[in-house]
Amino acid sequence: MDVPQQPSTQFLTLEESAKVDAALLSSPEKFLARLTISSLKLLQHIAQEKDVAIEELTAQQVIAWFEKDGKLRREQGGEAAYLKW
Repeated sequence: MDVPQQPSTQFLTLEESAKVDAALLSSPEKFLARLTISSLKLLQHIAQEKDVAIEELTAQQVIAWFEKDGKLRREQGGEAAYLKW
């Protein structure tokens, strides 16, 4: 029996990745740029979920979100969590 798969969340589009590749950056800078873009998208998701402006997010809210997402993964499996590791 086929179980419908939840589409995986992509934090960096192919276009964004290509733009980072084309940038005049060193390899470590490109890695950091990709990480920063992905982090921005995740913070936007967390802010939307918490119904606050991204500027109003606190470190504690971000930590709590990761705890909640990790708990979902442990208790309900990887597909229940937002982050797909």
